[in-house]
Amino acid sequence: MLVVFFDWKGIVHHEFVPRGQKVNKRLYQEVLAHLRDAVCRKRPELWENRTWMLHHDSAPAKALLLIRAYLAKHHTSIVPHPPYSSDLAPAEFFMFPKHTATLKGHHFQTIEEIQENVIRELRAITESAFQEAFQQWNKREQFIAIRGDYFEGDSA
Repeated sequence: MLVVFFDWKGIVHHEFVPRGQKVNKRLYQEVLAHLRDAVCRKRPELWENRTWMLHHDSAPAKALLLIRAYLAKHHTSIVPHPPYSSDLAPAEFFMFPKHTATLKGHHFQTIEEIQENVIRELRAITESAFQEAFQQWNKREQFIAIRGDYFEGDSA
């Protein structure tokens, strides 16, 4: 499993979850520590003025009180994610389809070969593609804000 964090400029941090490891609160907190280091190195202006924000889905390990406390302690603002709205996560509508399309049909011999190819594909994504993804995300967020009951069916 690959964990990827990106912004409108590109990949900020990525790492592979060790084989057989589940994403639990301990692992996710370690990943967040690595992310903080990466933001500090790669986006120092955002780090210094504390304007970087995290948008992640509402998976259980990410919603735990411990994780929320960790993020608050490290002055990390969270962009809220509506429950059951995977179509609002840029990884779901931008990152994963892009990789699926380019790697589909290829056969790899080892896990390392898969990882190398995935990383190569990540690095090949242009800054303009990331900017377009965030424009799409912003449009989706606006749509939800305008029609808050969009996900709930009207009972007729």
